[in-house]
Amino acid sequence: MTILVTGATGTVGRQIVAQLVERGERVRALTRNPAKATFPDSVEVACGDLASPQTLAPALEGVTGLHLITLGGDDHAPLATGPELVELAAKAGVTRVSVLSSWDEGSVEEALRAGDLGWTQLQCVEFMANAFDWVDSIREEGVVRVFGDHPGAVVHEADIAAVAVSALVEEGHAGKAYLITGPQALTPAERVRLIGAAIGRDLRFEELDEEGYRASMAAVGVPEDMIEFGVQLGVNPPEAGSVVLPTVEQVTGRPGRTFAQWATENAAAFAI
Repeated sequence: MTILVTGATGTVGRQIVAQLVERGERVRALTRNPAKATFPDSVEVACGDLASPQTLAPALEGVTGLHLITLGGDDHAPLATGPELVELAAKAGVTRVSVLSSWDEGSVEEALRAGDLGWTQLQCVEFMANAFDWVDSIREEGVVRVFGDHPGAVVHEADIAAVAVSALVEEGHAGKAYLITGPQALTPAERVRLIGAAIGRDLRFEELDEEGYRASMAAVGVPEDMIEFGVQLGVNPPEAGSVVLPTVEQVTGRPGRTFAQWATENAAAFAI
């Protein structure tokens, strides 16, 4: 069985590839730029773009398992090519599909619901890896500035990958929709303290007011609609983002990784 991983160089995709390799699976990694991809020697690298389905046919040859993402391109826009992708997968003989969905479903999910492929939907709260946005201010100033200090059940990208891998190699996951969270609901201030503990440095947390947030985003060229979206998240975050669920342990048989673990694993990125 060969498993094709799309989005293979991304935050979650790279973890899926690594975990499949650890399990001894045959893995093909799809990327738009194979020359820049770095994977273990056992991984076959294929060139393709989900926004151009005709490029995917060679990569799907001999594939029975497929991990799909629903956003593409440098701008991470929702894919409009779901019907073509699902048709190609069905023709290739794919029998298991995992899909990393955003909160707003699009053409990929719609096409899968209309088809006959066995697929598993993965949705996630905030990635722990979003803390990489704080690298510069931590390294340069020892401070993190955030608008809205609300708790979030942030999830380790390796746990998202572990659920995807289970769906791709084990029976019983087709037709399921999994909402994946971390094992704790932590505020940004608490996450900053854990990063500080991991790097042995006292870090400062500053909560921005709305005016300060708008100004800081505008200063780096963030579009107005995205600023407005960020304001709404800061003022009234969705309740689901702070609810801890046992999905990771139920699906994989092991507890979810904590943010303290993530901070320790990635300490070098934040250290001076």
